[in-house]
Amino acid sequence: MAYERLVKDLPIGDNKYKYFDLLGLDDDRYDKLPISIRYLLEAAVRHCDDFHVKKADVETILDWQKSQHNQAEIPFKPARVILQDFTGVPAVVDLAAMRDAVSELGADPSKINPVCPVDLVIDHSVQVDHYGNLDALAKNQQIEFERNSERFNFLKWGSKAFDNLLIVPPGSGIVHQVNLEYLSRTVFADNNGVLYPDSVVGTDSHTTMIDGSGVLGWGVGGIEAEAVMLGQPISMVIPEVVGYELIGELPSMATSTDLVLTITKNLRALGVVGKFVEFFGKGVSSLSIADRATIANMCPEYGATVGFFPVDERTIKYLSQTGRDAAYLARTEQYLKANKLFVDFSNPSFRPAFTTILTLDLSTVVPCLSGPKRPHDRVVLTDVAREFTEGVVAPVSFKGFGLKKEEADKSVKVNVDGVDTTISHGSVLISAITSCTNTSNPSVMLAAGLVARKAVALGLNVAPYVKTSLSPGSGVVTKYLEASGLLEDLRKLGYHIAGYGCMTCIGNSGPIHESLAKAIDDNNLIVAGVLSGNRNFEGRIHPHVRANYLASPPLVVAYALAGSVTVDLDTHVFGQDAAGKPITFKDIWPTREEVAKFEEEFVKPQFFNEVYANIEKGSAEWQALECPNTKIYPWDKESTYIKRVPFFDNMSLELPKKKPIDNAYVLLNLGDSVTTDHISPAGSISKTSPAARFLTSRSIAQRDFNTYGARRGNDEVMARGTFANIRLVNKLASKVGPRTLHVPSGEECDVYDAAERYQNAAQPVIILAGKEYGCGSSRDWAAKGPYLQGVRAVIAESFERIHRSNLIGMGIVPLQFEAGQNADSLGLTGKEQFTIELPDDLKPGQKVNVKVSTGSSFTVICRFDTEVELTYSHHGGILHYMIRKLISE
Repeated sequence: MAYERLVKDLPIGDNKYKYFDLLGLDDDRYDKLPISIRYLLEAAVRHCDDFHVKKADVETILDWQKSQHNQAEIPFKPARVILQDFTGVPAVVDLAAMRDAVSELGADPSKINPVCPVDLVIDHSVQVDHYGNLDALAKNQQIEFERNSERFNFLKWGSKAFDNLLIVPPGSGIVHQVNLEYLSRTVFADNNGVLYPDSVVGTDSHTTMIDGSGVLGWGVGGIEAEAVMLGQPISMVIPEVVGYELIGELPSMATSTDLVLTITKNLRALGVVGKFVEFFGKGVSSLSIADRATIANMCPEYGATVGFFPVDERTIKYLSQTGRDAAYLARTEQYLKANKLFVDFSNPSFRPAFTTILTLDLSTVVPCLSGPKRPHDRVVLTDVAREFTEGVVAPVSFKGFGLKKEEADKSVKVNVDGVDTTISHGSVLISAITSCTNTSNPSVMLAAGLVARKAVALGLNVAPYVKTSLSPGSGVVTKYLEASGLLEDLRKLGYHIAGYGCMTCIGNSGPIHESLAKAIDDNNLIVAGVLSGNRNFEGRIHPHVRANYLASPPLVVAYALAGSVTVDLDTHVFGQDAAGKPITFKDIWPTREEVAKFEEEFVKPQFFNEVYANIEKGSAEWQALECPNTKIYPWDKESTYIKRVPFFDNMSLELPKKKPIDNAYVLLNLGDSVTTDHISPAGSISKTSPAARFLTSRSIAQRDFNTYGARRGNDEVMARGTFANIRLVNKLASKVGPRTLHVPSGEECDVYDAAERYQNAAQPVIILAGKEYGCGSSRDWAAKGPYLQGVRAVIAESFERIHRSNLIGMGIVPLQFEAGQNADSLGLTGKEQFTIELPDDLKPGQKVNVKVSTGSSFTVICRFDTEVELTYSHHGGILHYMIRKLISE
C-alpha cells in the first residue's frame, strides 16, 4: 500500500473507522480541485499499488489544473457497478460464457467472478400493454412473468453462481430511482472498517442520476463494466471540469423539468462532451436532492460524463428522509468533512478552480418542452404549437417532417372502443408519466396529481385516442400519491399505474388501438407523444408516433387534456366550468407553494422504509423460480432468450494474428446523430424483420416475440435486430428503414441479410457515419451486433463517448474523419471498397491512411485514445484481454 502513511483513525460514535486522509498529502493544490476530481484522487490514493495504480497517477490528478489540458491518462477503480436487466442479462451471459472459455482453456472457471459489489435491478421488462383501467398493473405484471421467466430464472442463477451479485427482483422500480433511494451507500465502510466515498459505473447512460446525491457515477459500456467487475480499472483521460453556477430561485410556474431542459440546451451549446460538470452557487441550496437528481439524470443529453452535486446539509436530510439510519448519517457527514468533500453552497468562498464557469439565474427559467425528435431541442411552452405546425411541412430535419402543404390540414375520423373521435396532425396519442428523470421527484409527481385534481373538479377529461399511463420509478411514489388522495384523481383521467420500471421512455409503450394505427398509416399522420422521460429519438417511443416531446409530469397531464400539441396551452380553453366560465391553463396549474405543502405533508420516511424493507425478497412469482445450483451454466440449445455468445469460441491463450482491413465494402452509409436505438433497437420486433423470421422458424408466435431488449441474452436474435430500426436513414437504401445495398450484386435487402452475404463471401465491411455516431442510450449490443455482422471499422465525424468505448471493447476500430471532412465532402458514395492501413506500432490518436477503390485516399484519426485501449484491440476486445489476464495471474 503506497500511501499507508495517510491512513488515520476516525472514531464515530461507538465505532472506530479508518480512512485515507487526503489532507495528509500536505499539498496546496488539493483545495483548488473540484470536488469530483478529489473523488478521483481519493480512489487513486487508496488503490495505489504501483501496478494498476501508480504514484505518477496520483500526481497527475493532484496536478489537475495542468494535466487536464494534456490528455493525461489515469486509471479509476469505482466502488461498485450497477446494471439493469436489459444490460444485466447480456453481462451475466458474457460472464457465464467466459467461465466456459476459461474452463476449456484448462483453468479454474471461478477466476471469472465479480470482485466489487454489483447491483442488478430488473426494471426494463414491462410493457404498457394494458392501460386506462384499474387492473393494468396486475395484467402487465402477469404478462411480464409469462414472457420473461426464463430470463429471470437465469439472473437468479447468476446471483447464486457469482459472488457480490445482488439482484433486485422485477416490480421494484427503475434502476436509477432504486439506486438513489436504496442502493446508494454515499460512504462505504469495508470489512476492515476503512471508509471511502461511494462511486459507481453503470451500464445505462443515466447512471449519472446518482450524481445528484453526491455519489460520483456515470455510464460505461456494458463490456467495460464487465471488466470493472473483474477488477480492471477504467482507463480514462482526466477530464476538464465545467463549473455551473446557479443563482436565484425558480419562479412559481417553473418545475425542475423546465430547469433541466434549460440546462441541457445551455450545456449542449457550450460543448461538454468528455467533461465533468460540477454545480455550485447559492442557487443549488434551493434545489432538493430530487431536483438535483433530475438535472444529473439528463447528463447524457447535455453530453457530459457527469453532472455532479457535492454532498451538503440538504443531502444528509434527504438520506434521513429515505430511511438511512443515524449511524449511516454520522459516518457519511464526518468522513466527508474530514476530507473536505462536504460543501456549503451558500458560502461564496467555495469556488474551486474550474476549467470554465457557466452561470444560470434560476429566476429566468420558464415552462418548456424538448422535441420533437431530440432531447436537447428545447422549445418554450408558448412556441410548441407554432413550431410543430411549421415542422409538419418543413423539410425533413430534427424539427421537420417533410409533408406536402396539401397534407397539412388532414384529419381522420376513427372509432376507439365504440367511441367516435377525430385525430389529426399533432394529436396526442401517448401521454405517459414515466421515467426515472421525473418519477423520482415528488414535487413534479404531486404537481401532476394536482393538475388532475383541478381538472376533475372542473369536469375535464381526456379524449378517447389518448393512451394514458403512469409508471412510477418506485413504490414510494404510489405511497405518497395514495396518502394525498391524488392517485385517485390521476386514475379518473386514465393514469392508472401500469407497472414499476423503465417503460414508455425506453420504448415499452405497448400497442395503440388498431383503428388509430391504421388511420395513421393510411393517412401519413404525424401524431404526438408527450412523456416525462429523457429520450425521444425517432422510432424509440412508438413506431406510429413520430413527434415526441419531453415534458414535466404536470405538463404531460395538461397536454392530455388539450389533446393536441397544435394548441397553445397558455391561451387554450380546455372547456367550460359549471357556471359557463372558460377553463384556462392557469385554472388547472398548481403553484409551487401548493406543491410544497403537499410534499411536506405526504412524503414521509416511513414510506421508504416500508417499500424497501423486503425489496430483495421479491414477489411470490420470483420466489417460486427454480434455478440450477451450478457454477457453470447448463445452456439450453433450444432457448430463444438465453444462449452462449460465440465471442470466445475457439479462443486461445496466444494473441490473435492481426487481420488487415483490405477492400472492405460499406454496409451502411449514415448521417448525423445515429443513435444506439437506430443501431440496436430495444422495442418491439417487427413481424417482417429478420429477427421475426428467425423466431417464427423456432415456432415462436408473433404475440410472444417480446422486445429486442428482452431478448438481449440471445445473439441470434440480436444480430438480426442490428440496424433494424424502422426510422434508419441509410444513404445506400432507396427509402427510410432497415435496408441497405449489397454492393457486389446491386440488390437492396435487409441489413442483416446483406451482412450475412458479405460474411459468407469472406468480405470485410465497414460503416460510414456523420457526427455523434452512437449517441443515446449506453447499449453494448450496438457494438456486439455490428461485430457479429462482420463490421471491422466505423469511420465517423465524431463518436459518442460510451459507444466508442463499446466498439473498442468488441474489437471494432473507431476512426474519425479529419476536421471539416465527411463522406460527402470526400465524394464517397458508399459503393466503393476501402483499405485501411493500420501500422503494427499504432499509437493513440495517430492518423492513418485509407485507400479507396476509385484511386483516391484520405487520412483519418484513429480513436484509440489510450494505450490501454490499444491493448484491448490487440487482444480482440476487452473481455478476451480479461480472460488471458486472469488465467495468467
